[in-house]
Amino acid sequence: MMLIEDDDEVVVPLDTPVKNTTSDGVKRILDRLSALSNLDLEPTGEPGFNSRVSFRDLTAFMFQPQYIVANPAVLFFNADTSEHREKLKAIFPYVVGALTAEMLSAKWEIDKLTRQLRRREAELNAMRSSVRTWQVEAQGWIRQAIELGLVPPGTVIPDNWPDVLGMLRRIAEGSSRGAQPSIASIETTLAELQRLRDAERRSAAELAERRQRLNEIQRLIDSSLSYGSAMQIQRERLDVANWLGELVEGSDDPIVALGGGGRDKIEALREALVGVEFQLRTQPALSDAFDKERLRLRETVEEGTALLSGIRRDMALLERRSQQVRAETFRSDRIERFLGRLEQAILLYERTGEDAKLPADIDAMKTLIADYRKIYSEGQVRQKQTAALKIIENYASRIMPTLDAEWPNAPIELSVEDLTVRVVHPDRKDYLWEIGSGANWLAYHVAVMMALQRYFLTDIGHPVPALVVLDQPSQVYFPRGFEGEHVSEVGRTRDQDILAIRSVFEAIGVEVVRANGQLQVIILDHAGPDVWGEIEGVTLVAEWRGDEKLVPLAWIEPGEIA
Repeated sequence: MMLIEDDDEVVVPLDTPVKNTTSDGVKRILDRLSALSNLDLEPTGEPGFNSRVSFRDLTAFMFQPQYIVANPAVLFFNADTSEHREKLKAIFPYVVGALTAEMLSAKWEIDKLTRQLRRREAELNAMRSSVRTWQVEAQGWIRQAIELGLVPPGTVIPDNWPDVLGMLRRIAEGSSRGAQPSIASIETTLAELQRLRDAERRSAAELAERRQRLNEIQRLIDSSLSYGSAMQIQRERLDVANWLGELVEGSDDPIVALGGGGRDKIEALREALVGVEFQLRTQPALSDAFDKERLRLRETVEEGTALLSGIRRDMALLERRSQQVRAETFRSDRIERFLGRLEQAILLYERTGEDAKLPADIDAMKTLIADYRKIYSEGQVRQKQTAALKIIENYASRIMPTLDAEWPNAPIELSVEDLTVRVVHPDRKDYLWEIGSGANWLAYHVAVMMALQRYFLTDIGHPVPALVVLDQPSQVYFPRGFEGEHVSEVGRTRDQDILAIRSVFEAIGVEVVRANGQLQVIILDHAGPDVWGEIEGVTLVAEWRGDEKLVPLAWIEPGEIA
């Protein structure tokens, strides 16, 4: 059953409330009132623990039930289950303000634009790859135009790309009627074919030599690495000499003197160790030099391979075309097809020009991504979270001296990864579960919860409500209740334990007063006025005993009470 009354003043109904909404409806209202983002914490993949932050997640910072309020293994509500534990770690940057709704929106925009950018760049690269291939074959297009009679046989093919492109455009404007094939054009092709064959032989020979040198360098590198490993093993075995030397150095033990010349032998081992270490220091320099030479040779092999492939591609094109010019009579339809292909190739090239739409879109996307990265970056989130944790830890460290703790003045660290606190000592750090005494556990729970609320109040409109509910914090000191026999866990008197639990109420009262009406803390406890009375900021709201209960008996149907 869910009943919501939304008004300036709400009167608790005397009769049984009538349902007017559902639990899901209440959750949506609370999410809206908290101004939580509707975006998941991670834009890609299954949401899982990185799903959107909900009001239900924020209750970890509001409630300290009886089994949590002094639990050494769990600091936050619901963090005792792996699901809620992982979700709490995921939302922590959002809760402490290191990740805002604006930053989360920017993160989603970066992800969306990055995926679009990859697609556009892949499209542009494919287009430009086709253009580069076409540029390599451009001279072949001109030679083919000479064979077809579209260009005079004695035409000199330019080396400069703008001139080549200009000639191709002039050729594309021609037609089969202007084609004048001749024997001279065929002889030009045969001469070019012979030149390419000579270039193929030279390129193949150079490539074979480069590959041989690359293989030799690789063998040298492998040998150097094996040598370094062997020297490292030898160094580790000889390192015992230092240990033995330290043991016998300055020793008057007669056993050390046994064996004759023991110290001399150890010194000899040390000298051998120094030599091995010197060789080990020089070995990386040799390996680096070999690696540089290997990379240089690999580049030359790749260049030689690309050159040889280009020569063979040109040869195949010329051989095919030379056979065709002998076998055919240069029919006009073939020339028209050539001109059509040439025109399409030129259009493809122009599509990838500097003023084309696709490069402009890519530049615009990169600019947008750069702008969004000014709003969001992983490094920025980490820095903000670290700064926020330092402030919260400082607040908690100021509250601790007012509580009953074993090390009240020791600084503490809030660990998001472990969702607990560490007490910092000069020589070590103790996790909460490594510290004994329920009084310590209660003190750190109260200090951290109050420190978090003080930090939340510095952010106007923070999504975590300024509300904390603590359930029976006095059970640490009075596990059997205040009416039964009192046995202190540390052998203190009843009055001393009452003063200890009273310090909890006083610390909370100080935070409530500091908040100036913006923070509400509800403590459910069996303690009487001798524990919480006359403390500023602490007021008795209701006392439920007998028939006076949180849920009026009139709301419960007969027979429903167990």
